Amino acid sequence: MLTIAIAQAPSDLADWAARMAWLEAHLPEVSAQGADLLVLPELFACGYFIGDQLQERAEPCDGVTAKQLQKLAQAHGLAIHCGYAERSGETLYNSAMCIGPDGVLLGHQRKLAIPPGFERNFLAPGDGVSLFEFRGFKIATLICYDAEFPETFRHVAALGAELVLVPTALGADWNWVAETMIPTRAYENGVFLAYANGAGQQGDMSFLGKSVIATPDGRELARAAAGPEILFADLDHALVAKAQARLPYLKDRLRLHLS
Repeated sequence: MLTIAIAQAPSDLADWAARMAWLEAHLPEVSAQGADLLVLPELFACGYFIGDQLQERAEPCDGVTAKQLQKLAQAHGLAIHCGYAERSGETLYNSAMCIGPDGVLLGHQRKLAIPPGFERNFLAPGDGVSLFEFRGFKIATLICYDAEFPETFRHVAALGAELVLVPTALGADWNWVAETMIPTRAYENGVFLAYANGAGQQGDMSFLGKSVIATPDGRELARAAAGPEILFADLDHALVAKAQARLPYLKDRLRLHLS
């Protein structure tokens, strides 16, 4: 069993210091609820809809955010999965890292598909997907738009992912994605899914909220409303094998003759 938490954080937190202060203030609650893993929204460390400031706030993968997450993860005895703007040389990526309760980097992922809009002015696409293991689960990260492609979800499920973490910055006019598409991704691959969105307003952008934790059979274990909220759910590892045996999409897709 893995206890997971999603922090649907307010999107208007001013800067890195304010965001880390918000996280530190809420970690005692998360820890008291017995969470093993906390998932934060897309680009949580710097803010999502910040335009040119993205270049100023980007940092290396071992920068101040990684160091602060190591400190907080060790202090509260849980893993923290956090989106941030990564600088590698002259290139910027929309990335996420997961720091374990011992302060060690468990996993790191760059966003694969850069959507239309301001992101394409600053960010390069990542290349490839890697899994990491934690508390007996094989875990993949797909960032926001990545999760809207059935191909990416099917790929990580075929690699053996049992839980997919999706930090996102979904706008208020994309309700169908959060309500219908995302739980379907869990169902059609027989995996757990944690979809972590922001809440409220940042500049001219309104965030939908509606973060969700979904099961391998498509049920919702927890669903947020529009405002800031922390979700909790217990994930039973046995449900993955049960769902994939009942609906063996991953095996039977190999029997299809499509040419």
